[in-house]
Amino acid sequence: MASTIGILIFDDAEELDFVGPWEVFTASNEIRNHLKDPTPHDHVLMVSQNGGTIKCAKGMRVIADHSFADCPPLDVLLVPGGQGTRREVENPAMLQWIAQTAAKCAWVTSVCTGSLLLTEAGPAAGRRVTTHWGFADQLAARGKATVLKNVRYVRDGNVVTAAGVSAGIDMALWLTGQMHGVNHARATQRLIEYDPAPPYSADV
Repeated sequence: MASTIGILIFDDAEELDFVGPWEVFTASNEIRNHLKDPTPHDHVLMVSQNGGTIKCAKGMRVIADHSFADCPPLDVLLVPGGQGTRREVENPAMLQWIAQTAAKCAWVTSVCTGSLLLTEAGPAAGRRVTTHWGFADQLAARGKATVLKNVRYVRDGNVVTAAGVSAGIDMALWLTGQMHGVNHARATQRLIEYDPAPPYSADV
């Protein structure tokens, strides 16, 4: 079954937090195209508060497909992290939109400090979550969720939170497996040549 996947973006969002999952979800569609799968494909889109262009943490500029006002109903919501989350956690319009949108989603996800927004907005409050290792203690100190360390992603009900940056790829592949089957997720992983082992080796 096709899903509408909405990726939230905002100024100072960390690029790979959302570009990594975007690549996974769209590569999944490419495989279905190659197989001439006649069923509707997932619709992947980006949403910002006011639409238009946002400037990410490392300077990448991205144009949102929709604003909060004209965003279609979503089946999956992904909230990235980055320095911008420290500002957006004080933005009532942002938190309200996340809460209202998440309530109608089959899956609610975050990468890195996006878990800060999910806990403050409510969808991840009281749940087991993870975040970037450098922010884990700060998130735990807020007392709104149980923060797990040294894990790539955590599922609690329909809320899935990933650790920092590249961990979003792992989480997106897992979610693709949930939506379209394990074999399809493995084919997607192979297509994007994502093979995180062995880790970086300085003597190469």
